Amino acid sequence: MSDLWVFGYGSLMWRPDFPYLERHHALLRGAHRGLCIYSWVYRGTPEVPGLVFGLDRGGACRGIAFRVADKDKDDVVAYLRDREQVTSVYVEVTRPITVYADAPKRVDALFYVADRKNEQYAGHLPLDEQERLVRQGYGKSGPNCDYVISTAEHLRELDVHDAKLFELARRLQQG
Repeated sequence: MSDLWVFGYGSLMWRPDFPYLERHHALLRGAHRGLCIYSWVYRGTPEVPGLVFGLDRGGACRGIAFRVADKDKDDVVAYLRDREQVTSVYVEVTRPITVYADAPKRVDALFYVADRKNEQYAGHLPLDEQERLVRQGYGKSGPNCDYVISTAEHLRELDVHDAKLFELARRLQQG
């Protein structure tokens, strides 16, 4: 028996909605955060898609690691699968991350990466196209703009600099 670590890089950073024992800054190597997923449920529809974050190949990603008690593990995994795999655009993986607690340590964490074979995979879109999709997106969880702006704000709080995301958030806030 052991506790579960979960890596959040998008809305999980600021809205995990599951019980956890610890929350720390973390680094994942080998994947980067990008607005690379057409949202058909939470921030858009199939007819009018929004755009949400996915972890895509290459680079690194700073986010948040949550340590979940062993007794809550099964419920948290079930919750995450319901939340993250509603349209099967993400693949569930467990890989090493570095957690920055008292001292940096490597742990295996559960997280979700973009499935490049899924029809919702948008790839690397130009900033103007990202803006268009985000502005039009509205889904089960509300306006796509709110999601992108909130993620940008939380990355600033973590002292994570993402020039493209911050420029997109600036444009969205200007109306």
